[in-house]
Amino acid sequence: MSTEQKTDAQTCTPAETPLERALATGRVHSAYLLAGPGPAPAAAALDFVRALVCVGDPPRPCESCPSCRRSAGDRGEIALDGSGKKGPLYRHVGDHPDLLWLGRGQDDTRVRIAQVRALQAALHLRSYEGHWRSAVIEDAEWLNAEAQNALLRLLEEPPPRTVLVLVAASAAGLLATLRSRCQRVRFPLPDTDPWRSPSASDDARELILRIEQIGAASLPELLDWAEEYRGARADASRAVELLLEAGGSWLRERVRAAACEAGGDLKPALEAFQVLRAARRSLLSRNANPQMVAERALLALHEGTR
Repeated sequence: MSTEQKTDAQTCTPAETPLERALATGRVHSAYLLAGPGPAPAAAALDFVRALVCVGDPPRPCESCPSCRRSAGDRGEIALDGSGKKGPLYRHVGDHPDLLWLGRGQDDTRVRIAQVRALQAALHLRSYEGHWRSAVIEDAEWLNAEAQNALLRLLEEPPPRTVLVLVAASAAGLLATLRSRCQRVRFPLPDTDPWRSPSASDDARELILRIEQIGAASLPELLDWAEEYRGARADASRAVELLLEAGGSWLRERVRAAACEAGGDLKPALEAFQVLRAARRSLLSRNANPQMVAERALLALHEGTR
């Protein structure tokens, strides 16, 4: 690990996390980047911003003070829309006016610049309760280039007593200049494979089982599989995201298994993993074809079984 990585990122453990230390000491950074798989980073971001406005006794959020009652309930049922035509550009956490939540719109493949601009305008307003103002940006890895640059300007000159919390499955898709302005908190991989857990959906378990058998698939069968990712771009892109996440999880298991075997060959799985990372980045492109991205990913997974 490089010196830069050691100083700008910390991994969450059962011990006190950087977010908990910030709440305990009152030394709150203007921006955080919470990166890792699964729902844990978003859940931690939600708890953190609610704790910032909590006026009760520790541990915070206390769930009983007026601010906690206002921020209770994520209101995730409110569908966002990146164009602002079919829904809001962002929403509040619960009914709290000082806590904002931004993510991809229901039919969007990216977080749009219109959403970031709306967020900028909202954060420059005076706090309703005179305390912290916070915004969580979920799906931060799906901020398009324009949105990232707009967000960078906000991070360069943040309004006073304002905290931005970016949540991403992987920080690799974010600009280096954006990452450098955030205090990074990495969440480790879960001990158990979420794709096989009892809480996983039937579709998720079916997908991982299908990937496990990919080594026996022929080239025509792989191309037929990729054909399934045709259709409306937003829906197809989300389906390809799931394929990439499941494929990455499966490859990590293969790497772990090979590392425990004498003479285990890690190279095919590691090379496939790099292709999947590149495929994820290309999915961000405005002109990316989800079917073509799926083809690249499936071929890489097939090669990863060698």
